[in-house]
Amino acid sequence: MPRRVLQLLVGLFLYGAGCALTVQAGLGVDPWTVFAQGLSVRTGVGIGWITNIVGFFVLLLWIPLRQKPGIGTVANILLVGTSMQLVIGVVPPVTGFAAQLATLLGGILLVAIASGLYIGARFGPGPRDGLMTGMNARLGWPIWLCRALVELSVLLIGWLLGGTVGIGTVLFAVLIGPLVHLALPLLDTGRRPAAVAEQAA
Repeated sequence: MPRRVLQLLVGLFLYGAGCALTVQAGLGVDPWTVFAQGLSVRTGVGIGWITNIVGFFVLLLWIPLRQKPGIGTVANILLVGTSMQLVIGVVPPVTGFAAQLATLLGGILLVAIASGLYIGARFGPGPRDGLMTGMNARLGWPIWLCRALVELSVLLIGWLLGGTVGIGTVLFAVLIGPLVHLALPLLDTGRRPAAVAEQAA
């Protein structure tokens, strides 16, 4: 249990840090961060704090879907945006395409590793992932359709509000799935060590 809790907390902190790097790269961010960034532009509230607030309101959407949050769900709402805000306060915006691209790719890789950590800790999904699985369970729609509808909606709204959409948005969408697929088996606390070793080989 102590290891799982530590893995959860480290994973969520690194997730926010990775998202912060993609923001500071300035080449475009993932759909939910586009949405938070757009709200931040309009309200003047830091993007990290907006991320926490959005996570809370997404969690409220779980109620009609009859989803039950776990410890990891609540921790996600509290820590990811806070970490993002702290890292943005330390890491300045990056200039020069090569440096921007390196920062973007580093941020995406960090998000993937962080996802493996916090998902592998098995304390419940984040509010956004739970929304999509809840829609799948409640409405019977395929996961891919739920994800597409939700993420395209928040991407469009965020872009209209002033969020950054660009090559980073595309790279995030293309790379994050395969990278998490590689990271999760190595970091899943529910797997036997032999199985993890076999996966890593």
